[in-house]
Amino acid sequence: MVIHQAPRAWYETLSTYLIENGFRRGIIDKTLFIKKDKGDILLVQVYVDDIIFGSIKKSLCTEFESLMHKKFQMSSIGELTFFLGLQVKQKDNGIFISQDKYVADILKIFDFSSVKTAGTPLETNKALIKDEEAEDVDVHLYRSMIGSLMYLTASRPYIMFVVCACARLQVTLKTSHLHAVKRIFRYLKGQPKLVLWYPWDSLFDLEAFSDSDYAGACLDRKSTT
Repeated sequence: MVIHQAPRAWYETLSTYLIENGFRRGIIDKTLFIKKDKGDILLVQVYVDDIIFGSIKKSLCTEFESLMHKKFQMSSIGELTFFLGLQVKQKDNGIFISQDKYVADILKIFDFSSVKTAGTPLETNKALIKDEEAEDVDVHLYRSMIGSLMYLTASRPYIMFVVCACARLQVTLKTSHLHAVKRIFRYLKGQPKLVLWYPWDSLFDLEAFSDSDYAGACLDRKSTT
């Protein structure tokens, strides 16, 4: 019981300390803490006993380090380069976030390191259907592959549609469904080093795009956005 309660107790102690020192806890993400100083902002992200913090004003980061050392025995490992499978590179023209190592790892785990590559993650002329007459496949293998791909969408959001489409077919799995998931891995084999780039001079205005397909889902004729 003590082991299970330890992370919660640590989080409550840390969050209370941060709030007492002028931080505001995130409304949606309760592990995100924000502190504003005139026109500048300091962001602190907590993951169990790991803390990532950053600001466009370096003095705020220095002050935060001093603040934490006053109450906790903590060590700073310097500039962020790797966190929870995400690789981070900070250069003169911006911040680059990727999962190159994670892609290589899952390709090796599922034996896709030396396969023929695919140009797209989904066959555009072949719809995913129930395919009830086809042969059954290993449920555990399929779900494990889907789970690995879901985590990859953190830096590869463009594969979200096809991964979610395959994830909806986890009840009665057939060979055609496994083939569709394998194609995503073959696509990743050909595109192992794509990154997200956040340039320093970006205004960071969020733009959203959507596409609607009326009654286009072949399984239930529902609309897809």
